[in-house]
Amino acid sequence: MAGLIKREDIDEVRQRTDIKEVVDGYVTLKGAGLGTFKGLCPFHDERSPSFTVRPQVGRYHCFGCGEDGDAISFVQKMDHSSFHEAVEKLAARIGYELRYEDGGTGPNREEVGKRQRLLDAHKIADEFFRAQLLTAGAAEGRNFLHGRGFDRTAAEQFGVGYAPQGWDSLLKHLRGRGFTDAELKLTGMFSEGNRGIYDRFRGRLIWPIRDIAGDTIGFGARKLYEDDQGPKYLNTPETVLYKKSQVLYGIDLAKRNIAKDRQLVVVEGYTDVMACHLAGVGTAVATCGTAFGTDHIKIARRLLSDDGSGGEVIFTFDGDAAGQKAALRAFEEDQRFVAQTYVAVEPSGADPCDLRQLKGDAAVHSLVKSRRPLFEFAIRTTLKQFDLDTVEGRVQGLRASAPVVAAIRDISTRTGYSQALTGWLGLADPNEVLRMVNAAAKRAASGAPATVAAGAAGTGSRTAPAQAGQPAAAPPSDASIAFMRPDPRDPVAAMERQALEVVIQNPAVLGGEAWERFEACHFVTPAYSAVHTAVRAAGLAHVGDPVAWVEGIRREVPEPLRGLVSELAVVPLPASTPEALQRYCRDILARLFELQITRVKADKMGQLQRLDASAQPEEFQRLNRELMELEMQRRALRMDS
Repeated sequence: MAGLIKREDIDEVRQRTDIKEVVDGYVTLKGAGLGTFKGLCPFHDERSPSFTVRPQVGRYHCFGCGEDGDAISFVQKMDHSSFHEAVEKLAARIGYELRYEDGGTGPNREEVGKRQRLLDAHKIADEFFRAQLLTAGAAEGRNFLHGRGFDRTAAEQFGVGYAPQGWDSLLKHLRGRGFTDAELKLTGMFSEGNRGIYDRFRGRLIWPIRDIAGDTIGFGARKLYEDDQGPKYLNTPETVLYKKSQVLYGIDLAKRNIAKDRQLVVVEGYTDVMACHLAGVGTAVATCGTAFGTDHIKIARRLLSDDGSGGEVIFTFDGDAAGQKAALRAFEEDQRFVAQTYVAVEPSGADPCDLRQLKGDAAVHSLVKSRRPLFEFAIRTTLKQFDLDTVEGRVQGLRASAPVVAAIRDISTRTGYSQALTGWLGLADPNEVLRMVNAAAKRAASGAPATVAAGAAGTGSRTAPAQAGQPAAAPPSDASIAFMRPDPRDPVAAMERQALEVVIQNPAVLGGEAWERFEACHFVTPAYSAVHTAVRAAGLAHVGDPVAWVEGIRREVPEPLRGLVSELAVVPLPASTPEALQRYCRDILARLFELQITRVKADKMGQLQRLDASAQPEEFQRLNRELMELEMQRRALRMDS
């Protein structure tokens, strides 16, 4: 039976793991000061990046929603895994062999988390399908790929495989690898009949669908044979791993390019993604059997770092009626983006895969470059339904397109398209169009029916699963009320906060006499006083290890203040070079120590004023000497800084 992971091994994994590399797999991070990075928070919907990562101390903190933690907790929350599973995943990532209490060797097959078992089954199935594509029975699958311009190298690059025509080829293979039928039922790779379970995918070409971290979580299968009575494309059903509204095919391959190029190209199918990437458009992804929706937008915005500083989303759709309908659905969700959104439609109706075959890679690039603003496309598509050469047609066109323009939330953009609509309709009076648009906007605001529906409301922030072996989050207590967030306008509180930021992020400044002076300081703000006490309790044992230093302080503070410690550990300090950082840290500590000296001087001055010098001459002299010494210390601090 497996035991608990040894505490020193957990600390070692935490210390060795580069939290920026881990977070980079999910969020696009940008530099935000010396040693600090920012991105859009993966735990709540936001337009300006407030999710901050500081690799030196191994922690992240969101200044928007308050989520914070280290690499272990980040993996837990993003993968919905237990504490043990997250530690084991990170240990495997850095090649570290974990040890377990009581001689345990880690979780065995029965004890491992359900999610990891599902991932293992998908990984093995992925390898099985890819191997089958090379067999004689997969000739039809290879012919299909060749007919669409994909050679063996392309198939290997995208992990394309083949599901044999038998009823239990994959079933036998996974049973042979130790998986039970109860586990296999949860994978979505099998159907169930009167005689038990059997392969869901049979005689089909297979594409592995991977999450943003690169783990296979489902499959898409295209039929190859005429006697196959199933749909043309058959995907994995909803499972613990596979949520089609949250999956984008190709995201694992495209994420780096999306972040670098600030561009996301949305195509309609697996072969379209392949064609785009092979043609050099490495930002292409596709939805899996569903429209591009709210959850997809959240993923895209995090990768684009969609904060208003640029970026574009390009939807490619077939030129037929279904494609135009899909474009209008995209319009309904469009304004969840800050990035510019466009539509690229090939006049001939060819999709990227067909276009690459017919005209080569350059034609795929040209398609992407021919993009048109999504607003314009939606309006013009609406107008195509009417005969604008007649008065009646123009009136009908205005009535139908006004709600489309009214759905544009940005007022300046809405006004601009109202003017453009005037020209497209061939009307003389732009005010007539603007009145219709404003009326449609008012109806929409009041809840009256409109031609174009507003986007669905965003989901709430996600709640992370409880950590296995870790205490559950407690309800608010008297302690949390006692440590109310300090008023940032209070100069003393601001000074104490700056000092704690410096000490927690750069403990090297506590060398020599600085530690003794810091220990002797009196913090008056309750929350900061508790953190100061925790720093003193943690001691200097881990000053040389920033990750262990911060973790030690977090362990010493009351539970309600652990988030505050993380916040203090990651907030960017106002310095752009290491030299400037050292100067800033020295100056802040000097100001803190000077503030303490000023307080002590004030106390002693009060004592001196209350003293009868003639009755207690020795005490009077002692206080004067101490005041002189304090003043000399104060001046020395100013000279040093």
